[in-house]
Amino acid sequence: MDEPKEAGGTTGPGETPPLPFRAAVDALRGARLRPQVEVEPTPAPKRLAPYAYALEAAVVDGEEDLADGRLVLLHDPAGHDAWRGTFRLVTLVRAELEPEMAADPLLPDVCWSWLTGALTARGLAFGEPSGTVTRASSHYFGGLSERPAASQIEIRASWTPREGLGGVPDTATHLVAWCDLLAQVAGLPPTAPGDASVVTLPQRRGPQSR
Repeated sequence: MDEPKEAGGTTGPGETPPLPFRAAVDALRGARLRPQVEVEPTPAPKRLAPYAYALEAAVVDGEEDLADGRLVLLHDPAGHDAWRGTFRLVTLVRAELEPEMAADPLLPDVCWSWLTGALTARGLAFGEPSGTVTRASSHYFGGLSERPAASQIEIRASWTPREGLGGVPDTATHLVAWCDLLAQVAGLPPTAPGDASVVTLPQRRGPQSR
């Protein structure tokens, strides 16, 4: 079994973070991820919640980045009305698309179902999901006219992980599910039992810049 990968940047008001937040962060640091997902530390936002922990990841095949994303764990010990809880997970996922896939009118709905499906497939309880799915196309002209047109999908989302014993959500499994989403958007085959029927994006033709 692969060794755990650790990553993340934490922000807080200065004093020792509350135990539930520390436990949630420790669980993220100890999560075991599939080897194609590379996780790195990234600065956490300072204004979204009293405490935050952030990481970024890329799905890598050789020297090619197939997809990348950012996951942020927010914690407000006093609770948050919009979250309906004390924790919130916020994510951004990006990947390049083949033109025929980008033209599919059902693509946004499918990508959103990949997010909720990844969480459900791991048996996770969550609430208050919200987000956007955006697709964009770039066409090159002049000195760049030799480049082929490029399309990209972007998923921005947030959800409230249900808290377990001690008020701590199962953040390790949420991270694993998020990496499942990254891998699916990148076009990698599923690894979890029962996921063989999952539809994934086709492999892209060239490298994606981070």
